[in-house]
Amino acid sequence: MGIHIDFNSDEAIYIQLRNQIVLGIAKEEIHDGESLPSVRQLAEELGVNMHTVNKAYSMLRQEGYLTMDRRRGAVISIEVQQRPADNLHTTMKLLVAEAICREMKQEDLHKLISDMYQEFDSFL
Repeated sequence: MGIHIDFNSDEAIYIQLRNQIVLGIAKEEIHDGESLPSVRQLAEELGVNMHTVNKAYSMLRQEGYLTMDRRRGAVISIEVQQRPADNLHTTMKLLVAEAICREMKQEDLHKLISDMYQEFDSFL
């Protein structure tokens, strides 16, 4: 799993980590049942605080992307289909609001989303 943190980004490190794991799942670079590195191991590998990795793992667990196993640690366990899409709805609503603020036409936003789906097409 290749995770790259941009320490100059305005985006919080734990959010970058969470997002890259979700992208890894979508691109099938990380599979259901696969163990992630321990909090300590990943923190050392990335050069970040253990609490940062723990916060990202916590978010992923709450969102249904992973479970914690006493023997195996953090394990990818895709249960998001069983959870309400409230968080996704809120995120999309904010993205649409930002597009409107930037005066982006609805058709252009649709095309952008369609293009993004095509990027993942080989993984679906």
